Amino acid sequence: MLNTIWFLLISIGIIYSIFNGTLVEINNVILQEAQEGVMFCISIIGIMSFWLGIMNIAEESGLLKKLSLGLRPIIRFLFPEIPKDHPAERWIIMNLIANMFGVGNGATAFGLKAMKEMNSLNRNKKRATNAMCMFLVINMSSVQLVPLTVLKIRYDYGSVNPSEIVGPGIIATSISTIVGILAVKFLEERY
Repeated sequence: MLNTIWFLLISIGIIYSIFNGTLVEINNVILQEAQEGVMFCISIIGIMSFWLGIMNIAEESGLLKKLSLGLRPIIRFLFPEIPKDHPAERWIIMNLIANMFGVGNGATAFGLKAMKEMNSLNRNKKRATNAMCMFLVINMSSVQLVPLTVLKIRYDYGSVNPSEIVGPGIIATSISTIVGILAVKFLEERY
């Protein structure tokens, strides 16, 4: 469905530019933005590799298992449908930690694995479970202690103090996560 929407938006834009006589400008923008997209991906590979490596080391060393024990009461409250020691728990924790350090792109792989594991518990594959909805909301709002991707972008564009957004970011993402959790818990009771 989303692919269809994007296709229609792009098609409408190109058709409009043909009738408006701005097709050359559209081509120039496409080429320039494609180049910027590639440069951005290359510039962020270092941060992504570092944090994904740290996450793998944490998992191999058993640190994530210890963290999951510490976070178990919170996980139990947020995801009561997930059985104790289910693989989904590990992927949820890895996703949350990656998001806390602002590596949302790297957290995506963990989030997909968490959803796959949660879906294995789902009896009705056409409908998301409460745990899946909660995870999606937490993943999207995600408390960010150190938003590395944003800091990198601010640094690349010459910000005098790229880290000045850390405090406001923690406050804003904490509020959005709390509101999201409360909304899901409220709706869980109704549906």
